[in-house]
Amino acid sequence: MTPEQLVEQAKEAMTHAYVPYSGYQVGAALLCADGTVYCGCNIENAAYSPTNCAERTAFFKAVYDGHRNFSAIAVCGGKDGVIKGAFPPCGVCRQVMREFCSEDFLVYLVNDTGYETVTLGELLPHSFSAGEHMI
Repeated sequence: MTPEQLVEQAKEAMTHAYVPYSGYQVGAALLCADGTVYCGCNIENAAYSPTNCAERTAFFKAVYDGHRNFSAIAVCGGKDGVIKGAFPPCGVCRQVMREFCSEDFLVYLVNDTGYETVTLGELLPHSFSAGEHMI
């Protein structure tokens, strides 16, 4: 799967968002090492803290189905479905990614002109995961 194909799936996932409070739709497409793709959208809640981000939705669906090895994720978002600038994953999503992925995991940040590729290590420097110790 090309990064462009993954980006298109993230854009489509964005249309499924449930965002009655903020109006900000976010979509994610997670590429598993075996080529399977899991999509997710953000799902808001009136109590706010139970709100779930698109990235975590995709990861949790994949983990539920038994996947533990991931190659990349594309993330996009925008007010009322219009992409303007990139929507980098929040800190909680970055830590969920790090739980399952190494620092070289690819993150495609979709914007209104295309996408930027960054690594998880760039988004979450000095991170650690299960079995590792902080420096």
